[in-house]
Amino acid sequence: MKRAVPVLILSVAGLIPVWRYEPSTGAPTATSAVAESPVSSSSSSSSSSGTKTFTGTTVTTEKGDVQVRITYDGSEITAVQMLRQPNHPQTTAAVPKLIAETLTAQSADIDTVSGATITSDGYKESLQAAIDAKGA
Repeated sequence: MKRAVPVLILSVAGLIPVWRYEPSTGAPTATSAVAESPVSSSSSSSSSSGTKTFTGTTVTTEKGDVQVRITYDGSEITAVQMLRQPNHPQTTAAVPKLIAETLTAQSADIDTVSGATITSDGYKESLQAAIDAKGA
């Protein structure tokens, strides 16, 4: 009987994360709901200051769609914006790391974020499409 109470308490404590788990719905988050005219194709635009933006293709993953837009100033990537991303806690935590690595590496040759492998792979694929659009 002395063991029954701790076993019961630890069992309930172990089940709490399972009860609180929320699977992703694949819907874009509020921060990623940006209007884009050609959604699934690469595009570019330029402003008077010499900056150019390129939008990568929409990559469909198990967790949801991923799409990236990059901004170049000359030959340097100066900004990265997630247009579409899965509504998932790991994705939300991974996006700033992916963007920071992209700005440091200046390419799509970046590390995958642990815990967000699917999103990282989709991000890199869309990023590479945007980089390729610059060369086209």
